[in-house]
Amino acid sequence: MKSNDNSRYAQSTVSTHELPNGLRIIHQPFPSEISYCGIVVNTGSRDEFPDEHGMAHFVEHLLFKGTKKRKAHHVINRMENVGGELNAYTTKEETFIYTTFLSEYFERAMELLSDIVFHSTFPENQILKERDVILDEINSYIDSPSELIFDDFENFLFPNHEIGHYILGTTETLLNLDREKIENFVHRQYLPENMVLFSFGKTPFSKVVRLSEQLFNSSHTSHPISKKRELPLAGIPKKHQVEKDTAQTHVILGTHTFDMFHSDRYALYLLNHILGGGSINSRLNNSLREKNGLVYNVESNLALYTDTGLFSIYFACDKKQVDRCLKLVDKELQKIVEFSLSENQLATAKKQYKGQLGIASENNESIALRIAKSFLHFNHYLPLDEIFTKIDAVTTEQVQNLAKKLFVPEQLYQLKYI
Repeated sequence: MKSNDNSRYAQSTVSTHELPNGLRIIHQPFPSEISYCGIVVNTGSRDEFPDEHGMAHFVEHLLFKGTKKRKAHHVINRMENVGGELNAYTTKEETFIYTTFLSEYFERAMELLSDIVFHSTFPENQILKERDVILDEINSYIDSPSELIFDDFENFLFPNHEIGHYILGTTETLLNLDREKIENFVHRQYLPENMVLFSFGKTPFSKVVRLSEQLFNSSHTSHPISKKRELPLAGIPKKHQVEKDTAQTHVILGTHTFDMFHSDRYALYLLNHILGGGSINSRLNNSLREKNGLVYNVESNLALYTDTGLFSIYFACDKKQVDRCLKLVDKELQKIVEFSLSENQLATAKKQYKGQLGIASENNESIALRIAKSFLHFNHYLPLDEIFTKIDAVTTEQVQNLAKKLFVPEQLYQLKYI
């Protein structure tokens, strides 16, 4: 039997460095005229105190609104005027600030990142203006039930816990955020030792380090303690429904799972892929859509955090077909619990999942962000060929054992928008 050869997927070795102030640097060389660099901060919505909900996302917006030497329009035009892009986003555990540009503007990009991350001034007029922007963003989100239900489900699984509350915050919490609270949050969370500077492109690593030492090596004599992340306690599985004025019924069900560091995570990735993780021939899509024509979209998803995680299945359907869809979902879950995958089925799933990862790796922006997140949490980066090796090592027993642990009917939470 011919052995799998993942060597053709090997990527060039990343280079790493750490500044005296604790800022870690990771660089992936790549022969392209387009480069990416940014800062990922180990802070997100779960690092907010109860009176700060929405703060991490609010700060992400406000970083673009003025520094000690730039007004807001100077910030947003700095990379755009040379054809680049400046972006940012916030998750439950990270904040990314990064830019995409022609490689010749690498120094320009690094200087701008240093300025907005460490020297933002949070002008009062910009705070008021950006609060209105985010309030509009919240209203837009409320109008999208297929997106909102995922956040509501996390609240459902993690009630009264830092992981559960909304990244955007609420109208009430946003109105409570003032400049003093904003500066306190930044002072507490935006510390060099809490960050990773990432770079992807053809710039020599020696230049990356040299510019980092010039621009990011400021000494920080004050080191306030960041908010401690608390492990969520397991709750009692339950069902809940919310009345919404929607044409369809939206349904999400799932359960808690383990964290991003767990040794079985690659088996979990495969299990998710087999059930409904992004392919049109997934078991759930075959059952609910292809065979029965009951849904336009059905999917399964994983959200793995540093100390916990969740697995979920989502679909939307005609209100009269909800019970039928739920029975079909349950049938697929029990099938994978009761019947072990054949070696051929597992091999096919591995090939398909690795193919999807390989295609995704053609997106350099996604690679740069994945490198940053990996280095932030794991302090190393696994190239694609090593990930493939870990996927190849997954056994049918691992997949079935995970299914048995996760898909106990009495342990599944369920949320409906009716």
